[in-house]
This record gives sequence, structure tokens and C-alpha cells, in this order.
Amino acid sequence: MSTQNIKEVVKEKYGQAALRLIKGGSRCCGAGPEEEGRLDPVTANLYDGGDASQVPEEALLASFGCGNPTALAELKPGETVLDLGSGGGIDVLLSARRVGPSGKAYGLDMTDEMLALARENQRKAGIENAEFLQGEIENIPLPDHSVDVVISNCVINLSADKGRVLQEAFRVLKPGGRFAVSDIVVRGEVPKSIRKNVELWAGCLAGALEENEYISKLTQAGFEAINIEVTRVYRAADARELLASKGTDIDEIAPLVDGKFVSAFVRAMKPLG
Repeated sequence: MSTQNIKEVVKEKYGQAALRLIKGGSRCCGAGPEEEGRLDPVTANLYDGGDASQVPEEALLASFGCGNPTALAELKPGETVLDLGSGGGIDVLLSARRVGPSGKAYGLDMTDEMLALARENQRKAGIENAEFLQGEIENIPLPDHSVDVVISNCVINLSADKGRVLQEAFRVLKPGGRFAVSDIVVRGEVPKSIRKNVELWAGCLAGALEENEYISKLTQAGFEAINIEVTRVYRAADARELLASKGTDIDEIAPLVDGKFVSAFVRAMKPLG
């Protein structure tokens, strides 16, 4: 599976998801249709009532994340934040409120439909210190040393060149800047049959980095003080829920992913000098 193929599959899937949400449809990590009344095991219950009340309902429904990086990042008034793969904009809007009018929150996404959805959610929220940029997380359209914090929510695993993404995050961070993302992480080996499945890639599983590989790539990019904190462990039953609409052989795959995929907070820091 080529880098371009992965990019096109991800772009198409999340563009379709945005259109479905605009029309009043459901959400699910990986943009597949969700059966009525069934919660996605990855995206469910990530934001508490306080956060949920600060954004339009449409922004909450458009969340395809696996955590709440705005809570992880410990944002301060006046800081500049960048969200890699901002989707419907929920983490950008929450960040904008946390950094206040003296700060700014950028959202970066490559999908036209998601950008349109995010900007509409920004309008409904009445937030002025946020800006949504079109582009790829492997080529961030911001200058060197321009942001205090890089966040992301279950998007880096979708990239075919994660090393490049981490290098770009390092480049745009100011010295002492923080990398604080939620992502899917692998513990142990994943069968090649899963790695080759484009549907599972778009569903946040096939592209996930193994824990030690994640740490290695962050180190190679220049980061220090790296920490990976597991927040959810996905069992075979979760895999059945997640993969139900992916057209895969659930009985074959579920046992292979039991306990190997986790949601995690990934923290790191750019050295001061």
C-alpha cells in the first residue's frame, strides 16, 4: 500500500464522514456508518460535561478522536496551539477557550469537507481566536518556532510517514514547547494481514505505531521527556464493535488484536536550547 493510496483512502473516508455528519448522520472512528444505539469503543465518552457544554453539539458529534488532548496539554492563557488533523474542530475550539483571547488555536486538516464543518462549528461557537488551515500534517504550513503546544487526537496513526509528522511538529514548536497528543498505540506484534488492510488503516488500527517505535521516532525528531500513558485497552469485544462495519472477517481478526491496541496520551518536550 503506497503512501499516496493511504492518503487518498483516509481523505475520502473522513470527507464522507463529514458529509454524513452535516446531514445528521452518526460518527465512528474510521468514518464507517454506526448502528443506532451502539457506541464506538474508541470515540465514546471522551469529553466531560464541562468541555461538552463549551462547544456546539455538532462539534462533539464530529469528534473521531481517542482522547481529550486539550485536557492533557495543560494549556495556559496566551499560548499558541496547533491541532494536527483537526477534523470537525472540537479540540481547536476547546483550546481556543483555554488559551483565551490573548492566545490562538490553529487547526490543520487536508479534507475540504472537515474544514467546512469546523469553520461552521467555530461560527456557531462565536470563537474568534481560532483559525483552520488546509494542508497536510507531514508539511505543516506554519513557520519554525511558532507554536507553544502541538496537540492531535487519533490522527498521527493515519499518516504513512509518521517520522516526518513528528519532525514537522518539532520544527514548528518553540524551544521548550510541548507535544501532547492522544493516539492509538500498539503493544506487541500485529499480523501483516491487518497492516495491509486499508479499511483498518482508515479505522485507526493498521497504521498505529508500536510503543517503542513511537518513542524511537520522537527521540529521532529531537524530543525529550517522552512519556506514553495508556488510557484505554481494547479487547476482542471492542474490536468486534469497531470492525463491524469494515467488511472484514471479524471472527478471524478480533482474537489477533485482543489487548494489543490501546489509546494513550503521548507527551514530549522540545529542548530549551
